[in-house]
Amino acid sequence: MKNKKKYTLCAIGALLTALLLPALCACAPYDYSDRVSEIRSDLFLADTDDFSLTLACVSREYPYADDGIPCPMTDTVEITLVPAGEVPDHAEVYFGESGGEASFSSAYGDFRYSQGVSAFPEESVPIRVVWGDKSYEIAATSVRTETTLTPKDALSAFVTAEKETLSAMKRDGAFCGEIAVRLLRRDKNYYYTAVTDGSERIALLLDGETGDVLARRRDTL
Repeated sequence: MKNKKKYTLCAIGALLTALLLPALCACAPYDYSDRVSEIRSDLFLADTDDFSLTLACVSREYPYADDGIPCPMTDTVEITLVPAGEVPDHAEVYFGESGGEASFSSAYGDFRYSQGVSAFPEESVPIRVVWGDKSYEIAATSVRTETTLTPKDALSAFVTAEKETLSAMKRDGAFCGEIAVRLLRRDKNYYYTAVTDGSERIALLLDGETGDVLARRRDTL
């Protein structure tokens, strides 16, 4: 008798679970992490009398297209050298076992070098820079602190702030858009977060420690 009662209770429990499962899944928050097409997770800075250096740790879809459709991402280190005065005829950058000649951008007046990596540096990274006929051995230091939000935290703050925008980009229950999360450094740390569905882009500037929204912009693509 006890075994029959136990079986009946188990059967009822299983039936209730099966009936409630669709409702539970429907109430679960949508995970936007797989809709991210670009993450700038860290920045490393260094200065000399001749130039300032920024090393960015970037995970970005390839090929990159601001079309609302995320693709598999690759990890890349992007280094920018901004002249403090006279611009040399060439510049080279070396870190770890990677390096080579940097390209001059006439549009921005700086030198740029990028390299695919299997792992990003942490805290500090030694870099050798050939600046015309000079050579520098410098250490670039991360801007991240113990209180800096992670890209995941910044994404969460963006999703919370733009619930209506993200909901409007759903088609037949599926989200049709891609999201960018970029760490910025000015007087302090910030996050640029944006979503696009290929026709418009909504971007927020977030406080890098609290996630508070500091500015909002909407652009038609």
